[in-house]
Amino acid sequence: MVVAYWIVAVLLGLMYLFAGGRKITQSQEQLAPMMGWVDTVPMPVVRLIGAVEILGAAGLILPPLTGIAPVLAIAAAAGFAVLQILAAALHLSRGEVKETGLNVPLILLAVAAAWLATAF
Repeated sequence: MVVAYWIVAVLLGLMYLFAGGRKITQSQEQLAPMMGWVDTVPMPVVRLIGAVEILGAAGLILPPLTGIAPVLAIAAAAGFAVLQILAAALHLSRGEVKETGLNVPLILLAVAAAWLATAF
């Protein structure tokens, strides 16, 4: 169960670290081709989402790795599930049904990570 957690946590952590880093460092024009929703959300909110993604990635990895407050890994994974549910809702509200294709697997991975993190 621990090995499965690390596989899922590293995959999610890398994905959110990459996506969050882009949201923090790139302009709205640079993000728009990959993330069409950034034109309807103020950039400070986009930057905040990026920061939350980076902190969540750290929350998946650091607490179980250090043994300090490992319950935070469960909270980080649950937070990612909520984030993706909200992202799917945003896409659906914009009529972007095809864009929710990535949200569903990310929700499932986040839920799996939350469950697997109970091993710590």
